[in-house]
Amino acid sequence: MFSISRPTAAWRISIWTTLAFAIGTAVAFSIVYLLVAREIKDRSDAWLTGESETLTQVAVRTTGDRLYNRIVREVAEVATREVPDDRNAQGQRLNSVFFLEENANTNESPLWVGPSSIESFLKAIRETKFAQGVPQSLKVDGWPTPFRVVVRRENDRTVYLGLSTRGTDHLLQALSRRFLLLWGGTVLIGFLISFASARGTLLRVERIAETVGRIDHDLGERLPEPANSDEISRLAQTFNHMLERIQSSVTGLRMVTDAVAHDLKSPVTSIRGSLESSLSSESNERMRESIGEAIEGLDKLLSLLNTTLDVAEAQGGALLLNRAVVDFSAVVRQLSDLYLPAMAEQQHEMTLDVEPDVMVDADMSLLHRAVNNLFENELTHLPTGCHVGIRLFRYELSAELIIEDNGPGIPPEVGNRAFERFVKGRHSPGHGLGLAFVDAVARAHGGSVKISNRPAGGAVITFSMPAVVIRSESLTGAG
Repeated sequence: MFSISRPTAAWRISIWTTLAFAIGTAVAFSIVYLLVAREIKDRSDAWLTGESETLTQVAVRTTGDRLYNRIVREVAEVATREVPDDRNAQGQRLNSVFFLEENANTNESPLWVGPSSIESFLKAIRETKFAQGVPQSLKVDGWPTPFRVVVRRENDRTVYLGLSTRGTDHLLQALSRRFLLLWGGTVLIGFLISFASARGTLLRVERIAETVGRIDHDLGERLPEPANSDEISRLAQTFNHMLERIQSSVTGLRMVTDAVAHDLKSPVTSIRGSLESSLSSESNERMRESIGEAIEGLDKLLSLLNTTLDVAEAQGGALLLNRAVVDFSAVVRQLSDLYLPAMAEQQHEMTLDVEPDVMVDADMSLLHRAVNNLFENELTHLPTGCHVGIRLFRYELSAELIIEDNGPGIPPEVGNRAFERFVKGRHSPGHGLGLAFVDAVARAHGGSVKISNRPAGGAVITFSMPAVVIRSESLTGAG
């Protein structure tokens, strides 16, 4: 039984599938992360730009008296409180925003709202060249993360508004951790689902392999066919169909072997008796007769073997056809003339109704032998004084040869098995290969043959083949 400890491709399938899934989800998460980071940065820069404009207008429009610093400072503090709290590991609030205003017309200290250590900020600002109204990054000594700063200059006043990126960095780090956890969990779940699916699929393949292994001993074994119709189910159905054909071929081969062995006994015994008679005979004339009988027996034996092989090849789809355009009408007329004396000798009345120029694309030799077998079948199985009607005509795209008689009809023991190999009536002198050969030839040419009993008594055989319609000047008669 299939088990996880046995070598299996499920691991490889799962790993490669999971790897592809992991790469795809990692790319998707990375894109989402970059979009979120970009959105946060844009929002921060937009806030800085708007607030710097507001604070600059307040600074310019406020009267420069003793209340000026107090008013501007309070407005700046209100602006800084709009930013969510940024706290350290001990829960203490950290200053994430600073406001600095310088007046070039006075020697007073700059107006400062922010962390207490203004010197490091002034040093960093003096060393950086700022563009008007454009957010820029500013690295300040003693601060692990840079500030985003917007500078505005108006009426000799310069206003600096900065926002630490520490809060943004913390938010993005938390987002990254959540993304990694979600990505890892998704990949793990994907691997488990992939492995379970691959293992279930390969379990069905393993059952197929085990069944195939048992077929060596029992051709009756069949693969399980699930109710669904996926690829493995169709594979099992196709394999079962192939097994049925193999079993049928093996059974047929056994039947043929048994039948051939049985039918070979009589001619071989007859040949052996003729040869023994020739050895014991002192007359040269008797010896020649015995040798002639032996040769005739060998010819019959060879014909039996050839016919058996031809039928087997035709039914197996391996019969080679030398196709050409053949005048079916000429073939039927020629064989009718050939069998007419034999029919008359047994007092049979034969009528012929053959439409001219019925052309077929066929192997001339096989067609001739098939029609010959049909005539021979009538001559062999009919009692004396019967009527045999032969008709040949073109019906739509088919050439139809119909042979009917008023004889005893199909024997009950034959029934609908008349075209099977070695099937014959109890009183038949043949080997049961004639009609089987006719059926094989018809099928090889894309046609068919049917046999049935007539309501008024007798049998009717319908032999049909695809007809060929060509111009009259291209017709090729059978010689």
